[in-house]
Amino acid sequence: MYMTPYIRGKVMEVDNASMTDVKNPYDQSTFAQVYMAGESDMRRAIDAAADAFPEWSKTPPAAREGILIKAAALLEERKKQFLDILISEAGSTVIKAGFEVMFTANMLRSAAGEARRLFGEVMPSDLPGLMSFALRKPLGVVAGISPFNFPLILGTKKLCMAIAAGNTFVHKPSEETSLLALAVAEVFNDAGLPEGVLNVVPGDGKTLAAVIVEDPRVKLVTFTGSTAVGRLLAEQCGKAGKKLTLEMGGKNPLVVLKDADLDYAVDTAAFGTFIHQGQICMAGTRIVVEAPVYDDFVERFAKKVAGLKRGDPRDPATVIGPLIRAKQCPFIKAHLDEAVAKGARIVAGGNYEGQLFEPTVLADVTPEMSAFRTELFGPVAAVCRADDADHALRLANDNSYGLSSAVLTNDLQQALRFAEELEAGMVHINGPTVHDEPHIPFGGIKDSGLGREGGQWSMEEMTEMKWVTIQRGHRHYPF
Repeated sequence: MYMTPYIRGKVMEVDNASMTDVKNPYDQSTFAQVYMAGESDMRRAIDAAADAFPEWSKTPPAAREGILIKAAALLEERKKQFLDILISEAGSTVIKAGFEVMFTANMLRSAAGEARRLFGEVMPSDLPGLMSFALRKPLGVVAGISPFNFPLILGTKKLCMAIAAGNTFVHKPSEETSLLALAVAEVFNDAGLPEGVLNVVPGDGKTLAAVIVEDPRVKLVTFTGSTAVGRLLAEQCGKAGKKLTLEMGGKNPLVVLKDADLDYAVDTAAFGTFIHQGQICMAGTRIVVEAPVYDDFVERFAKKVAGLKRGDPRDPATVIGPLIRAKQCPFIKAHLDEAVAKGARIVAGGNYEGQLFEPTVLADVTPEMSAFRTELFGPVAAVCRADDADHALRLANDNSYGLSSAVLTNDLQQALRFAEELEAGMVHINGPTVHDEPHIPFGGIKDSGLGREGGQWSMEEMTEMKWVTIQRGHRHYPF
């Protein structure tokens, strides 16, 4: 299998010298070859999107809706193909891959509905006889840069909402998961999307992002990835005067108060921390537990985590598959060693073999340890003791990130207090930090992001408001 740029409705012919191998994260076999596109390839993709925009922006909502609905049906028909790519290219387990395909199909249908919801607003005017109203208009060319961890959801979320709003799209997928992006482009091609509306360009992020930022025809850059890269991109877009949305990292707190059901808390923490090996920006990897139930929670949680099956992601029973990047394992191990040296305890896991890191529980973590603050992007839960609910709230907010959060409690007063005072873009009461739906305002604050994705909030980001006035009769002027 191979991946080349997809421009103007077809894959490009490329020279083999620029092809690079894509390795299966589990067994290191060569799964595919990907062409590493250069600056000229990205410029051709932007040319194609710019050429397609005038006609696509005038396409009636019903037609855009129909293409998105057909794309959802085709995705479901090709579920086996997408499952295979997600497992072999991204190291997804069967559980995670199946969820990702299902969620993406629903997201396409949600985007189809949004095509009819580009609402404006009529406003009163202080001038006699003046009708004043605002219209939503598509921006033009939108460029999306997506990550490797949930490549089907996160890449498709950007492009489907852009297309629904009447924009054209250039997709720069992660180098590790580019083949999946081509499979998505083929789905849209077969659904009837006109040439040039969607273009896919794999390659080095730094090289291609520079072309995206510098080209004035690209009106919006939408990025999901690390905070370090997002900050750099924000600086570049700021200098270029370009609109930007960022969905970046997270070190999300799950707070367990003393009145919580501990068995449910253990199950919730295990899911929220270890789904897809913890390679999720929403992962609840910082677990803050109130002192009266701390020791009991740690004991039960360690036992649960030690029993999670690790291994071949094609085995339906596997919960913990491989990390997609080999360098992440020693990175995680170094932070564990530092925490233990400062007084933390590893009560489950702690080691790795190849790219399989054991699901790990690190207890007695304090704010002085790097594991408390650093997004490890792996299967590690850092558990912290809180003296009381006030202390738990302070610990939860003591972080530069602010994406997702959760609190487990049966105390209504505390639930409402945490909902209001947790410093995060999303708060979940009696549920995990890992939760998303196609139509909700997904996004964070602080170092976790800028802007929101999903439903009407994506449509607001993907469009611009135009103010229009109509004067009935003649206005009176002072001169």
